[in-house]
Order: sequence, then structure tokens, then C-alpha cells
Amino acid sequence: MIHLQTARRWLRKRHSVLPGFGLTLGFAMLYLSLLVLIPLSSLFVKSASLSWADFWNTVSDPRVLASFRLTFGAALAAALVNAVFGLIVTWVLVRYSFFGKRLVDAMIDLPFAMPTAVSGITLTALFVKTRGLGKLLYDWFGLEVAYTPLGIMIALVFIGLPFVVRTLQPALEDLDLDIEESAASLGATRFQTFRLVIFPAILPALLTGFALSFARALGEYGSVVFIAGNQPGKTEIAPLLIMNKLEDFHYREAAAIAVILLLASFLILLFINIVQWWSRRYAI
Repeated sequence: MIHLQTARRWLRKRHSVLPGFGLTLGFAMLYLSLLVLIPLSSLFVKSASLSWADFWNTVSDPRVLASFRLTFGAALAAALVNAVFGLIVTWVLVRYSFFGKRLVDAMIDLPFAMPTAVSGITLTALFVKTRGLGKLLYDWFGLEVAYTPLGIMIALVFIGLPFVVRTLQPALEDLDLDIEESAASLGATRFQTFRLVIFPAILPALLTGFALSFARALGEYGSVVFIAGNQPGKTEIAPLLIMNKLEDFHYREAAAIAVILLLASFLILLFINIVQWWSRRYAI
């Protein structure tokens, strides 16, 4: 038995298409270091040139705190909206057939394909209160969208929806319909079937899509900067504040603010990995 396992390992190694583990691991680590690790480490090194007191004074400045509150609050609100409506959109695409379904499915990826600046200009032109949909909302409800936190949230919803839909779609497609039929045959209502059978099965994918949408929204700049209005303390997002610091040659302060966003993104990615581990660990 031992010789058979040794022979299998030898044949697998000999007939492998790719080079050996050591060589591929070396290339992978080199590539990862050049593109990710070294740039990120330089960010920490730059912010470390500040003393702890200077670092704290930078990130606790009222203008910086206001940008953090707006950035994290709008990103969280947009991710929650995408989680709810992304689930509805995914359900329609997976469970129903209708005319134009392929077109709707392709439109989901439109925020991926569009340059972020184009998205921002388009949303601003649509929701400005002097024309278009923004004028209707302002005339009928007195609601201003462009140059307000609401406009920022709408832009983040726009760019974050594909992350939820594309994460949920495989989970719903792989869901066995026989389980739902078995629940119905046992007397479960449609709501009970969804709550007790379907939702627990797709919950890991939904949480992953939510986290990806939230992480994407934290660092969004191009589609937000046009519709935000960029008023310090009101509609100024953290990425824009970083750009302003760089333009004023305050590189260390910009690095300090960027470190906070980077740590937040790292925690989100850690959450995604924990959810994926949990889904594999307790998969039926």
C-alpha cells in the first residue's frame, strides 16, 4: 500500500503540467511581493515616520473623523442595500425565465466595465436638482441627491451591486430543488422553506457578497468624487481627503489616513475568509 501511494505521487509529479511546487511557490511569492506586499509595507513605513502623538492627532482631526464617518457609514448603508436588493435580483435571474434575461444579466456587470469617472459623471448629471431625475425628486419631495451623503450612497450602491449578485448566483444555482420540494411535501409554507432551507444555504455567499461590496465601497473614489460635492466635514470622503493631503505634499498624514482604511479592508477580508471557512466546515 505504501509503495502504491509512493508510485502515485511520483507519477503525479512526473506528469504535472506546471513546474514543481518550489519553483511555482517562488514565482507566486515574488509576484505577490512586487505587486502587493512591498507597496503596502512602504505605506506603513511612511506612516511610521510620524510619532504616535502625530499619528493620533492626524487620524483624530475633526475633518478626518468626519470623512471616516461618511466613508464607513455610506459604505455600510450601500452594502446593506445591495445585500437586500442583490438577493432579489439574483433570485429573479436564477429562478425565472423572461424576455431580455440575458440583457439584464449582462447589465449587472456594467459597473465593472465602466470607468469610475464615467459612472460618477453620469450619476451626477442624472441626480443634480436642476434637471433629470434629480429635478423630479427635488420638485416633488424636496429631496436633494447630488452633492449630499445620499448621492454618495447611491454611487456606492451602483458600483457594489455586482459583487453581491455574482457571489450569490452560483450558490442559488447549485441549490438542490429537491430539498425545497421535500420541505413543501412535509407541509412547510413558502416563507418557512425560504427561511429554514434556502436562506441558511445561501447565507455564507450573501455575507461574502456583502463584505466584498463594503470593502469595494471603502476605497471608491472616481464614481463618488463627482456626486459628493466634496465639502470638508460634510461630503468629503476619506479617499478624497488622502488626495488633498498628497496635493499639499503632506505625505505622512496621507499615509496615516490610508493605513486606517487599509486595516479596515484587511479586517473585512479576514471576515470573508472566516465566512468561507465556516461554510466549508459546516456544509451539508
